[in-house]
Amino acid sequence: MRVRKLTTFAALAVAASLSLTACNGDDVASGDSSSASSASSGGGSDQGGSNDTAGKDSGGEKPAPAGKDSAGSGSDSGQSGKAAKCRTDDLDITASDSTIDGDTDGSVAVTFKNGGADCALSGFAGVDLKTSEGDLSATRAGQGASPTTLNSGESVSFSISYPVNDSGGSGVKITGLVVTPPGETKPFSLEWPGAATLPVTDGSGSPVKVHPIGSAGQGGAQ
Repeated sequence: MRVRKLTTFAALAVAASLSLTACNGDDVASGDSSSASSASSGGGSDQGGSNDTAGKDSGGEKPAPAGKDSAGSGSDSGQSGKAAKCRTDDLDITASDSTIDGDTDGSVAVTFKNGGADCALSGFAGVDLKTSEGDLSATRAGQGASPTTLNSGESVSFSISYPVNDSGGSGVKITGLVVTPPGETKPFSLEWPGAATLPVTDGSGSPVKVHPIGSAGQGGAQ
């Protein structure tokens, strides 16, 4: 009878041990699942906040598009409304003899005709004569004119004055004319339409003078 009771007690102890182990396993699994869920939720929130701020500045506003300032304005030329300076490539440049009988000096008129968009000219053009003695640069005479807007198709002229060779000698032969519009660096070559020669000088200065834009013809855009 005593042996049977001991056997029964042992069986009950084993069953209780197995039940306790099963309960502890359920608790661990439940705790791991809860912890993993909490970590996943926290990571997603942090990354979501980072993505929300991408592409914005410190004030929470998106940066201005490239090519514009903070006010969203366009290029300066569009706002100023001023005509750009005339370019050599947009001008039809011609020269003609404008000497008047009885004048002590010869004169050549150079005309700029605008073949492009409206543009502005002012001051003096650059003028060089090609001669048998080398290049001869004209010096400026008079005051520079105020800016002149040259609309498409319009023309304006200036004059070049030079001494007439009446010495009876061969003088200095003129072989060509080079003109550079005001504010430009690209020259334009022309045939010289004036007298064939200049008198020989002592080299103390250029005898050729260039006058302001608008100094020939009617004195302005035509």
